[in-house]
Amino acid sequence: MSQFRARPPAVPTTLVDDAVVRIIRWDFEPGADTGVHTHGLGYVVVPMTDCDFLIEEEDGTERRAKIEKGAAYRRDAGTTHNVVNGGSAAMSFIEIEYK
Repeated sequence: MSQFRARPPAVPTTLVDDAVVRIIRWDFEPGADTGVHTHGLGYVVVPMTDCDFLIEEEDGTERRAKIEKGAAYRRDAGTTHNVVNGGSAAMSFIEIEYK
């Protein structure tokens, strides 16, 4: 995974964090990443821009996903990965974790 590559960090901004949900806006310049992390909660992602994801998986594999602005998807708790802006434009998404 990217621990051996120098990348700028993605910028998280917490919008809501209460007893029900945590909502975070993530902003990425081209090449920025979240760092390797494990999701402790199930979550929904809603892209605010078209997103060109490079996903670095826990087992060292990589995959790409292009998700259009406004399209949503969800994942279960326990996912471990690094999310990278694999495109040439800034990207942003909202992550909603349900508690």
